[in-house]
Amino acid sequence: MTTLVPHSGYLTQRLLRATLRQPAFVVIMLIQPMIWLLLFGQLFKRIVELPGFGGGSYIDYLTPGVVIMTVLFTSGWSGMAFIDDMDRGVMDRMLSSPVSRGAMMLASVLNQAFSIVVQGVVVVLVGLVLGAEFAGGIVGILVMFLAAVLLAAAFSCLSNGMALLVRTQESLIGFSTMLTLPLSFLSSAMIAREAAPDWIQTVSSYNPVDWAVVAARAALSADPDWSAVFVRLGGLFVVAVVTGFIATRAFRTYQRSL
Repeated sequence: MTTLVPHSGYLTQRLLRATLRQPAFVVIMLIQPMIWLLLFGQLFKRIVELPGFGGGSYIDYLTPGVVIMTVLFTSGWSGMAFIDDMDRGVMDRMLSSPVSRGAMMLASVLNQAFSIVVQGVVVVLVGLVLGAEFAGGIVGILVMFLAAVLLAAAFSCLSNGMALLVRTQESLIGFSTMLTLPLSFLSSAMIAREAAPDWIQTVSSYNPVDWAVVAARAALSADPDWSAVFVRLGGLFVVAVVTGFIATRAFRTYQRSL
């Protein structure tokens, strides 16, 4: 436990430096959520006229959904860094050293959290330019970022654990795509739950992505239901802890195969 914090700090700096050395990736990371917000916001702007939305601005509705969708499509690739370390032999050297396994996982989560917050800020600013109004103010925005970071922690740990098992980029890409797309559309990120078929409404109630979307959207509303927000944040925290524990155990499976 005493090595967790310093090891996590060092490994997080390593990952952040690697990210900043790829300017093209940084630009894409910032532009992609803006494209989603602009395209989806214009393409579906009249969808709020459907029963279940209750009117209002679709940009207001969509902005937190895009923040959470960005989490999936960013953290789902987290395991790529592990696979790159495996291919270069870095992973084997780290596992043969006294480095904390928990620190390796936590550093990946912190790196993803940094990316998510940067992307979230961009989405919020673009949303404001497009006319979005966040009645929940700064507190609501911070709660939205908290929900996004908790979801990112869960999915980055899941991606890392899968990377330790499959060990190839192609397999991880297939797994990430198979997981992120259905979870996105089985949530209320882009469309109100009440406007979806009954079976999707049922499934979404068990979907952590929808928990994050609902918590973020509720916190940004004029009259937040904080009990519902905290319940969903608690659920996201539990999922993050469980996936983190399982993913850390995957290091043993990887080491036994060496």
